[in-house]
Amino acid sequence: MSENYSFNSKEKLTEYIQSEIINTTEALEILQCSRQNLNNLVKRGVLTPIKDLPRDRLFYKEDIVKRKNEMDSKNNV
Repeated sequence: MSENYSFNSKEKLTEYIQSEIINTTEALEILQCSRQNLNNLVKRGVLTPIKDLPRDRLFYKEDIVKRKNEMDSKNNV
């Protein structure tokens, strides 16, 4: 991502994070896959978390939705 973001307030930053950043559980719901499959996607470099936590990961929602769309289009061919 080559976009630069500027937030005028803490509230704007919080709003952005709440709408555009998701955790592992939310990613699993969108992708409709297992945790093991998600871990495999990360290990293979298909998905890149923006932050690794001890028991969770954070992702850009846009990346997860894009991957979901790719998976759906492959299944519909």
